[in-house]
Amino acid sequence: MEKGLRLYNVEPLTEKLHQGLETVGSVGQVEMLHRTNLLAVVGGGAMPKYAENAVLIWDDTKKDFDKKIVLEFTFSQPVVGVRLRKDMLIVVLRNQVHVFSFPNNPQKLFTFGTRDNPKGLCEVSPGLDKQLLIFPGYKCGSVQVVDLGQSEPSQSTSPVTINAHQSDLACLALNQDGTLLATASKQGTLIRVFDTSTRRKTIELRRGADPATLYCINFSHDSAFLCVSSDKGTVHIFAVKDTTLNKRSSFKRFGVLGQYVESQWGLANFTVAAECACICAFGPGSSIYAICVDGTFHKYTFTPRGKLQPTGV
Repeated sequence: MEKGLRLYNVEPLTEKLHQGLETVGSVGQVEMLHRTNLLAVVGGGAMPKYAENAVLIWDDTKKDFDKKIVLEFTFSQPVVGVRLRKDMLIVVLRNQVHVFSFPNNPQKLFTFGTRDNPKGLCEVSPGLDKQLLIFPGYKCGSVQVVDLGQSEPSQSTSPVTINAHQSDLACLALNQDGTLLATASKQGTLIRVFDTSTRRKTIELRRGADPATLYCINFSHDSAFLCVSSDKGTVHIFAVKDTTLNKRSSFKRFGVLGQYVESQWGLANFTVAAECACICAFGPGSSIYAICVDGTFHKYTFTPRGKLQPTGV
């Protein structure tokens, strides 16, 4: 935030860490390594204490504040994205993605080029079985997919490209084991899901008919569901495994044939403040959360048939 950073436990909702403006300044980004004591912090905003072109690794177990910063990575350009795995640090610049070994004796392993990526779009699978990394390709609307576990450091590696959309990407997401990739473009009407092994589209989901700015896409832990938030003030839930649960309607596709095509709509949705940036994610069981920049926290439970029950705001 502009006034520092806060770290919360979600179940139950409790604040675990609060660092204010006087200690960390305004913060552009912060990323936590799973549920550990390590945080990646990047300065930003109106009153930064740390540079926007540096990633600081912060060990919160250190009692002396001056000793909390245990690693520092500096770049020639501002950092627009950071991702952490237990064995890797991924740093995103506007036209490059750097991969480092982490946290012991960090070394640069890979550098990949991208098209202009001001949002820092990049995701990495969290599990150790598959080390999949995704980020925008050079072509508009394309996604590059790299299996870091099958690539050799310091050697030329050619990512696989998936042509997902015709317009620029807005959101990317990987499921827990790296087998499914979800994408959305700046149009914000469709979410496409691809098999990362075959590169084939498995599902096309419709958020709405009108263009929207999408903030977030996330898979549930078991990959059965997917959630999407947008500036329309609505969080949508889709079924990914059993797609018969999704609502359906037919749209007429304009062209010579003018045929009708079926669209899959969400099985459920709930509202948050409109035009308020919001991230969404699934919790234990059938719970789903939304956290918004206005400071509100929303929690619902849902049934496979789309019935929603609010359990906390």
